[in-house]
Amino acid sequence: MIVATRKPFDAIKQVVSGHKKVLIVGCGTCVAVCLAGGEKEVSILASQIRMTLKLDGQSVQVDEATVERQCDREFLVDLGKKVNVSDYDMVISMACGAGVQLFSDVYDRSTVAPGLDTVFIGVAEGPGVWTERCRSCGDCVLGKTAGICPVTMCAKGLLNGPCAGTRHGKCEINPEMDCAWAKIYERLAARGGLAQIRETLPPRKNSRQAFPAVLIHEAYKRRLKKDDTIV
Repeated sequence: MIVATRKPFDAIKQVVSGHKKVLIVGCGTCVAVCLAGGEKEVSILASQIRMTLKLDGQSVQVDEATVERQCDREFLVDLGKKVNVSDYDMVISMACGAGVQLFSDVYDRSTVAPGLDTVFIGVAEGPGVWTERCRSCGDCVLGKTAGICPVTMCAKGLLNGPCAGTRHGKCEINPEMDCAWAKIYERLAARGGLAQIRETLPPRKNSRQAFPAVLIHEAYKRRLKKDDTIV
């Protein structure tokens, strides 16, 4: 899942100050799960803006909406059937960076600002705790590393064993953090697969991280015309 945090309220207040009609749009998937940009967080932010600007003597209409996914065009188009987005002189998107950009594409005449900072791709460790697990590098080696990503979990992103700074299974960059390669070794040993760690992994294929990346599923390639614009 994409993990994000809400921008500081003062930063959001500065963006919306002076506008008469503000629409706050939440996203119902990843950022809702991490308690940053779902329907509840949209409601809280809207209330904060109304109260704060009222105390400042500013008259503002703040409306709320939440779509299932802002990274999916069809849901944003559906939003336009319920809300006239062009009526608002400022939109705060409570989505990840991808959602904010697609919103700006679909409603390219509207002024759209992010309400969140996108942080990483991670997992939920427990209530209110998320950790990064993936850098979306496009060259996954988890099958060779016992399901532990050295690109993400090693502070140096090493692909072939620990550096000389490992001490008692901890990382020299952050002594409170486990050494990724120590964890890989322990897991492989527990599985009886230590022979696997002797295999040298090839250099990472950084070319797969071309920006901006495009992925077209094989089943859909035939639908696209040669002159179709993807990005």
